[in-house]
Amino acid sequence: MKTRVKANNLIFKGLKIISWVIFVGLSVEAGGLLVNFIFSLVRPEFIQNLYQKLDLSQLYQNSKWAFFGMYGFVLTISILKAVLFYQVVLLVTKIDLSKPFNSWVSKQILKISYYTLSIGLLSFIARQLAKDLGHNGFVLNQLEAFWADSQAFILMAAVIYVIGTIFSKGVEYQEELEETV
Repeated sequence: MKTRVKANNLIFKGLKIISWVIFVGLSVEAGGLLVNFIFSLVRPEFIQNLYQKLDLSQLYQNSKWAFFGMYGFVLTISILKAVLFYQVVLLVTKIDLSKPFNSWVSKQILKISYYTLSIGLLSFIARQLAKDLGHNGFVLNQLEAFWADSQAFILMAAVIYVIGTIFSKGVEYQEELEETV
């Protein structure tokens, strides 16, 4: 029994480290995209040298509205992913594994599902708009990576929401049980 608890604690510590690494990586990506966006407003001639070698100069020259709209989607999705993992980091660092069933944890799980759903829906909308722009002659293949997993995020949000709802019901029953005892 003790070895199983030790193994679970070790796995949880590993998950904490992984969530921190993912959060830092997503924050760096969102920060890079944000700096490039601000830089593109000040010096539009550098749009061909954006973060991650994004060359959106043709899009910028053809339609500034399309450029700012699509870049806005990329930026918003990247920031939401960083915020999502910040919520995950908060959850794994503040949760008390000896008493995990409390209202803060259930609210945090539901909050994570809302961020995940937001990312999925925004990614889906952005992908559809990129397809529509593609039919009008715009080449946006290089942005595909930013919203490729929209359906996976929507499905993951549904699963997390179900887990969060079950968790919150469990917390309610636990609180009722503690009041009756």
